Amino acid sequence: MNSSNKLRLPALSCLAIVLQLTFFSYALAQYPGIEKDIAANRKGQLVIKAKPGDKVTVEQLSHDFWFGAAIGNGIVGGWSEADKKTYKEKFLENFNSAVTENAVKWLSMEREKGNVNYATIDTILSFTEANNIPLRAHNLFWGIEKFVQPWVKEMNDEELRQTLQTRAETVTAKYKGRFVEYDLNNEMIHGNYYEDRLGSDITKQMAQWARNGDPDIKLFLNDYDILTGKRLDDYMAQIRFLLKQGVPLAGIGVQGHLHTDTFDRAELKRCLDSLAIFNLPIRITEFNMPGQRSKYLSDNPPVMTPAQELERAKEMADYYRICFAHPAVEGILMWGFWEGNNWIKASSLYKRDWSPTPALEAYQNLIFKEWWTKASGVANKKGEYAVSAFYGKYKITINGVSKEVNFTGQ
Repeated sequence: MNSSNKLRLPALSCLAIVLQLTFFSYALAQYPGIEKDIAANRKGQLVIKAKPGDKVTVEQLSHDFWFGAAIGNGIVGGWSEADKKTYKEKFLENFNSAVTENAVKWLSMEREKGNVNYATIDTILSFTEANNIPLRAHNLFWGIEKFVQPWVKEMNDEELRQTLQTRAETVTAKYKGRFVEYDLNNEMIHGNYYEDRLGSDITKQMAQWARNGDPDIKLFLNDYDILTGKRLDDYMAQIRFLLKQGVPLAGIGVQGHLHTDTFDRAELKRCLDSLAIFNLPIRITEFNMPGQRSKYLSDNPPVMTPAQELERAKEMADYYRICFAHPAVEGILMWGFWEGNNWIKASSLYKRDWSPTPALEAYQNLIFKEWWTKASGVANKKGEYAVSAFYGKYKITINGVSKEVNFTGQ
């Protein structure tokens, strides 16, 4: 991010100060050595070269790790102008990366044959690019049958194959180099209409067609019920099969929906450890706390008590800690952060009126305080000033002269 659009540490209310004291108790290790893992995988020694005795200030501007969220179509239309404005402001305050919630889905783009909506994608990209926010495209294809348009199902096999190719090549060519990565074919272990119709090599063909449009494209898988362990073995078998076929996978997407209002800490880590054997980046692509199996996903969900709100904030923070500590994980993206645009409203950081929740305070305490580097001192006799720092972008100031630098673990 550039200096004008950096992640900012919001001013803390009196409530936040009280909550911070509470959340420090939540920082206890979720497994032995978690704090050491965070330090080993997310921090390094940042050494500043100066003159002996120079005053040096180190200020973090953003994280290298993705702390992101989905962007809803309402940012383009459907919300009030006031909500659009606040949504953008809160997004930039809290997140450094994004994913399209619905804008790229084929069903959303082309509900009627030949009537393709690019305007929503274009508007979202204009927002993210103007603010140096990397954006994931979710998704090129989605083979769960109920999400396949009726007009697509009416085609014969040859027409279907050609239409899939046109879809892949057209979208990726139009947005060449603008999306950081794409989900290729969503949730394939739960259903794959296209494979049922066209055979087991269709995913490889989809990948090739996508690369025809953009040779440098990065293609991810994306599926759910993986981090609970319930479908982990199926997912790993699918990954092995696709890699053996030669499908150019750039990363593994795992959703974070399928828990209740809590989650199994040990199982989350075990699943991440298992997926790490493929030596591919892992992103937690769709996170909600509470999740899809909680009582809060219903037509008439209960209202959380203050105690339940605090417990929900603890659960979210613990989930983030385990993911942040893992060396294979490169980011985690919430699937909704505002009650006005969140399918599990109780998992939001902000209420419908934009008032903050305890989960917001917990989130900001982790991202902008506990995992945030700010230090100052004087260069030693060798002309060096060193600090243990989280990977990210920094403003380095030496005797009043500032420069921005990227500090990564690469």
